Amino acid sequence: MKLREKIMLALFALTAQTAAFASIDKPVTLEQLPATAQQTIKQSFGGNKIALAKMEYELFGRSYDIIFTNGDKIEFDRKGQWTSVQCKSSQIPSELVPEAIAAYVKNNYPDLIIKSIERDRKNYDVDLSNGLELSFDKTFHLIDIDD
Repeated sequence: MKLREKIMLALFALTAQTAAFASIDKPVTLEQLPATAQQTIKQSFGGNKIALAKMEYELFGRSYDIIFTNGDKIEFDRKGQWTSVQCKSSQIPSELVPEAIAAYVKNNYPDLIIKSIERDRKNYDVDLSNGLELSFDKTFHLIDIDD
């Protein structure tokens, strides 16, 4: 087998393996979630019934998705820290919104509510009830508005 054929075969195998393990979902119970995730659910969504709790195995770790019967959804990283919260029929629980972001929304958009919030290592993205999307950096300075 020529070197070129070996390289192509190796690349194909790596691609196939990556696709196969890119995301595998496994149902879990509330008790199988990290303790931090359990606490967040009890404090912020205690009155909601869980429709589905699942662990997603990804290429570089795992995450957890919780979907409630009312359509609300919360996602956690492998340590149990929330990464995304979406509320269909109400606003995001106030304890999940950093104070500076809540104050900005209250001062600039007093008639709107926060319907979803996502965070990663660099930013917070917030969706308001009128469809406006706000992006904040890690120090909670507004960096973008998208409608």
